[in-house]
Amino acid sequence: TMNNFLFGNDKLGFYETICGGTGAGNGFPGADAVHSHMTNTRITDPEVLEHRYPVRLNKFEIRKNSGGQGKWKGGNGAVREIQFNEKMEVNILSQHRIETPFGAKGASAGKKGEQSHTSNEGKITQLKGMAQLTVKAGEKITIKTPGGGGWGK
Repeated sequence: TMNNFLFGNDKLGFYETICGGTGAGNGFPGADAVHSHMTNTRITDPEVLEHRYPVRLNKFEIRKNSGGQGKWKGGNGAVREIQFNEKMEVNILSQHRIETPFGAKGASAGKKGEQSHTSNEGKITQLKGMAQLTVKAGEKITIKTPGGGGWGK
């Protein structure tokens, strides 16, 4: 599952892919919060992100209970929340926001991903899997990546 997150303005640009949960298989559980089918990529360390860009990483954690249940449980996705310190253009290109990551051999699906924008007034707006918007200083984007499907009854 791809979770592409981009932001920028006339002075800078940033692009990252955010990890998710992998599906379980015959004899093994899925992995929590990892990049799957991505090569030569890793997420930016919080200290580097905050030093080089006008943002604050409020949250980066495993999305508990997002992996599907089964004999072997699917891996959990992640939650990443970024607060902006100046006006930015934001783009999100993601998958598994409509369809769940399927479970196999009678197991349940992982949770779908979701993302939201929190305004300075506290209004939370859910965003689609492909979204483009302008954020003001102080506003936040929260991305919850999908969990993997489980395997077996």
